[in-house]
Amino acid sequence: MGKLIVIEGVDSSGKETQTKLLFEYLQNKGLNVKKISFPDYESDFCMPVKGYLAGELGDNPDDVNAYAASSFYAIDRYASYKRDWGKFYESGGIIVCDRYVTSNIVHQAMKIKGDKTAFIEWLADYEYEKLGLPRPDVVIFLDMPPVAAQFLMKNRANKITGDAQKDIHEKNTDYLTAAYNNAIGVAENQGWRRVVCAEGLNIRTIEDIHEEIISIVEKIK
Repeated sequence: MGKLIVIEGVDSSGKETQTKLLFEYLQNKGLNVKKISFPDYESDFCMPVKGYLAGELGDNPDDVNAYAASSFYAIDRYASYKRDWGKFYESGGIIVCDRYVTSNIVHQAMKIKGDKTAFIEWLADYEYEKLGLPRPDVVIFLDMPPVAAQFLMKNRANKITGDAQKDIHEKNTDYLTAAYNNAIGVAENQGWRRVVCAEGLNIRTIEDIHEEIISIVEKIK
């Protein structure tokens, strides 16, 4: 098998940018590497995710329970693995991934009241065991506080529609804050590598964050 490196974080934490930079860094070293991201909005298998984020099942994230919403994203990932990158990974390739199963833990586990252990165990069994998706070799969590993420989000276009309209996650500031607070606890509990990206609105440079990510990745055996 190859290696699976996941860049994780809440909305507008810089995942897409850092995934691209890491991919280019590894590619320039002559390594056999592929970049992927989730959700895969170009795939037909992503339709349930797009409907959920567009508010077709409810205007608020909590209108769709954690298990149902997680299943939408899991279907998208399973299809992507089977059609796009599974054989590459299984033949020894390196995958750099913008979001993964870990995003269901960040965004859906926070809908569970109280202890989230049972949900996280269910999710791991469902996606890694039942669906057979590979487990990450490392998860790098970009710790971008909500106040900084919302500042950056103001000028970012919606990935589904291409315009300034936000999806049901992005336009719900309480949800974003809850997802961030959940992610901080999950990152520590799950052994993710945490990269602090900002203190308030004092945001680190893209290059500085990239260098820290490289230092983490180069220690992977």
